[in-house]
Amino acid sequence: MESEEIEERAEKTLRETGTYRLPVQIDKVARALNLTMQAAPLGERVSGVLLVEGDRGAIGYNLAHSWVRRRFTISHEIAHFLLHAKKSAKEELFIDSRVRFRPDENLSASADRKEVEANQLGAALLMPKGLVQEEIRRRHLDLDDEEAIRLLAKEFYVSEQAIAIRLVNLGMLR
Repeated sequence: MESEEIEERAEKTLRETGTYRLPVQIDKVARALNLTMQAAPLGERVSGVLLVEGDRGAIGYNLAHSWVRRRFTISHEIAHFLLHAKKSAKEELFIDSRVRFRPDENLSASADRKEVEANQLGAALLMPKGLVQEEIRRRHLDLDDEEAIRLLAKEFYVSEQAIAIRLVNLGMLR
């Protein structure tokens, strides 16, 4: 899926669920999509899981992870639901051992593509392009200033690493 399509999909989803504002209420997005959520002790290796049955599903996210990491995991699982779940009567299970920002040599090309797409849409759901641009403009932020990155992370309820990667992917930061 092209990045423009991902951006459009994120904005459409947020507008349809009434969550296109800061900070994005990712739990409200999940509920509007007929997804339940549950924190669980998933161990060190698993960030999140998504179980889909028909047009509904359940997201499990790692209780041991930080609050901002949990938000990203939930948005990543929502992205799998929107992009990759077949929504048939048959159960489907997605298990994410860790959030990846780069290709993983241990995954098949198809599985890796799905993970990258889920990360892209997950990031676009939490940090919509239009709201990122609006916040930078409204606050007259200089993205070369580390304080600006910290402020954006706080406003979007994400990690500094997540907002920095998002800004790079949007071509707003080198």
